[in-house]
Amino acid sequence: MSGIAGFDFGTSNCAIGVMAAGAPELIALPEHGRYMPSTLFAPRSEMISGWLYQQLDAAGRGTRYQQARGHQLSASLGALRELKLDGYGDQLAFGQSALSHYLEDPADCYYVRSPKSFLGASGISARQQQQFEDIAAAMMWHLSNQVGLTGAAPLKKVVIGRPVNFQGLNSEQSNQQALTILTNAAHFVGFDQVEFLYEPMAAGLAYQQQLTQEQQVLVIDIGGGTSDVSLLTMGPGYLDSGDHQDRVLGYSGERIGGNDFDIALNFNALMPALGAGSILPSGKTVPIKPFKDAAAVNDLPAQSRFYQRDTRALLTQLQREPGLAHLSRLLTLQAERMTFQLSASAERAKIALSQDDQTLIDLGYLEAALDTQVTQAQFAQASERLLQHIATLTDDVLAQAGCQPHAIFLTGGSANSPLVRQFLSERYEAPLVCGDNFGSVTAGLTLWADRIFR
Repeated sequence: MSGIAGFDFGTSNCAIGVMAAGAPELIALPEHGRYMPSTLFAPRSEMISGWLYQQLDAAGRGTRYQQARGHQLSASLGALRELKLDGYGDQLAFGQSALSHYLEDPADCYYVRSPKSFLGASGISARQQQQFEDIAAAMMWHLSNQVGLTGAAPLKKVVIGRPVNFQGLNSEQSNQQALTILTNAAHFVGFDQVEFLYEPMAAGLAYQQQLTQEQQVLVIDIGGGTSDVSLLTMGPGYLDSGDHQDRVLGYSGERIGGNDFDIALNFNALMPALGAGSILPSGKTVPIKPFKDAAAVNDLPAQSRFYQRDTRALLTQLQREPGLAHLSRLLTLQAERMTFQLSASAERAKIALSQDDQTLIDLGYLEAALDTQVTQAQFAQASERLLQHIATLTDDVLAQAGCQPHAIFLTGGSANSPLVRQFLSERYEAPLVCGDNFGSVTAGLTLWADRIFR
């Protein structure tokens, strides 16, 4: 077998595709199925580097990584030994297993959800960049091993999907930083050749397979962490084109995705149960910043602020005010480090609202018998600003192209939402076509990998 693959290192899920009988096929990973949630668990953050080196060294691939980490690796290996002596586990967990480990004791572990959201973050130090490389490499190593367990050839030549723009204030610098992190991680784990393809273009590659004539297609890819919009000329010979750039009539993208819809719903619909919007005896509203910071699980500075002692001191003081005892729920969220768990509750509400007008969300992990009703109207209100932003991106692409699309191809996890589909259908005249919301990008990456590497 070839070792050629499309690799979707996604914000919400990771997937790997290979060609089978002339068509792209997502590999069913033994522990995860076709999609692995983009999560990582470690007993302690400082042991990740040591764990990764041990895995690589056992496979004869440790030299390059050892040279890149130097003294920091020695410290991490020492931390790994100490953890084992202290009775902690010495293994990482990924996907659903990572979430299960995290929920056992959220306050006493290291848990990362959607690491791709942070790769382009502005102002990170060289050490933080190395930490993100370690996290990405650990996930890639695990996924690569999962592929090996299926009997497929070791991954050697991969095309990795990338958004038009990663998160960051300076888009060019942020994009380069994120690509460097992913490239270094891929080379550490043994991928010999690594290329990148814009995710909306990858989704377009999958869609064009069904076309019988050339047309302009507006691809709107609303993933977990980013929304990418492209107007592409597609047709039966699209895949055979050596350079897709001349077929791109316009494109744009920003860090707005499914996670942001979760955060908005969390803040609008769940945080009131924790005290957001409560009134102080003075008549003023309680400070909103702690609630916003707690909800923003894809924002490192915001999460750091929420977990600071100053925030706890403020909340403790506010809780003593008449009628504000329920702020204890936000204090519990902080003390038990449960922000990711609350975000997961918001995501469950979002998913349920794709079928039902309302849903009851269990918050019993914050207070016994606590639950809250979340409605479709709340989701619509929470999503309004995000949808308008996606519309602004789309309008900008259409202005770049100077023409209207023959069809709109909607993909990405948030394409499952009737609210999103209705918004786009009402705003644009072209017919809306929905593909494999999770698999389109992976399929396109696989087609392109086969095209350039074979």
